[in-house]
Amino acid sequence: MQVIGIIAEYNPFHNGHLYQINWIQKTFSDALILLVLNGYFLERGEISTLSKEDKTKIALQYGVDLVVELPVIFGTQAADVFAEQALFILNQFHVTHLVFGSECNDPNLLIDCARKQLTDDFLKQKKEYLSRGFNYPTAVSKAISSPIQQPNDLLGISYAKAILKYEYPIEICTILRTNDYHESNDTGSIVSANTIRRRIKDGKSIETMVPKEVISKLQRIDEEKLWMLLRYRILTDHYLNNYLMVDEGIESRLQKMALIANDYQEFITLVKTKRFTYNRIRRMTIHILLGITKQENDQTTISYLHILGFNQKGREYLKSVKKDMTISLKPIVSSNLYQFEKRATYLYEILTNSNVHSFEFSNRPIQKD
Repeated sequence: MQVIGIIAEYNPFHNGHLYQINWIQKTFSDALILLVLNGYFLERGEISTLSKEDKTKIALQYGVDLVVELPVIFGTQAADVFAEQALFILNQFHVTHLVFGSECNDPNLLIDCARKQLTDDFLKQKKEYLSRGFNYPTAVSKAISSPIQQPNDLLGISYAKAILKYEYPIEICTILRTNDYHESNDTGSIVSANTIRRRIKDGKSIETMVPKEVISKLQRIDEEKLWMLLRYRILTDHYLNNYLMVDEGIESRLQKMALIANDYQEFITLVKTKRFTYNRIRRMTIHILLGITKQENDQTTISYLHILGFNQKGREYLKSVKKDMTISLKPIVSSNLYQFEKRATYLYEILTNSNVHSFEFSNRPIQKD
């Protein structure tokens, strides 16, 4: 049986995501679609505009068969960690193909770039470029002499690298993307999630860009609360360098700019340097707010798989594979993994004035008939 994997954040779910699911259904008839879903806090350090529960319901409504959670500690890290842990989960469920959007739409090119990144020579050159002050994405691009700069292709290389590194029997399939995260064009029915979020913030209509069910589910993120909480943590915690991604003495800059900035967005802009990108800083702030330390990160592995939802097809497949699994399918309350999800849940409630903990802690997957 073919099992098709998707890795997504759905921030928010839009027509491009729907196109991807429909493409899979047409290309792989009768295959099972398994989604590894990032939850409340995301890979670029952003806060989800949809709750984990609503993202799961929408995914099941539009054709996904089985939804599994990507733990927040890994979902809020850079592309290589994000991809490696998502692929680990997919492999646990015997996924045969990974499908994602790509600007170059050339799986072989992405695999070739990934293979270069696994060499000792690449590691030496990357270290050299980083020491010269280049940020991580630029250092990687220069080290492999690659023209690839688009965000989905860069993430695709990370997927390919994880597959090669661990020799997963997963084939990469790409769908040509005609837009990207950085685009400024905001017309048409298929645009980037970033464009949609910008339109939401500007009070513009997104009705032609997302399924109708999405609009009523959108969460309002209170950036004033976000800034108040973060500013307090930065100015009162004397051990900021213990937190994940707070490196290279950046803590003094964080504290300095926290006294100057008037809001969260201004703070991110003031902290940014050539070495510390916007995304890296945003991830850092989420780790500070969630209290995730470097030591905890080093001690944390995926100790269980959290099933968020399934339809009948997904339920039957789950029954067929779980008997051979060596990893728990129920949350382990004593684990770091669970405690991070707990913190993320309560923080998300504060920032969105929502009630998501009842779904989070019930451990009752959403079931679609």
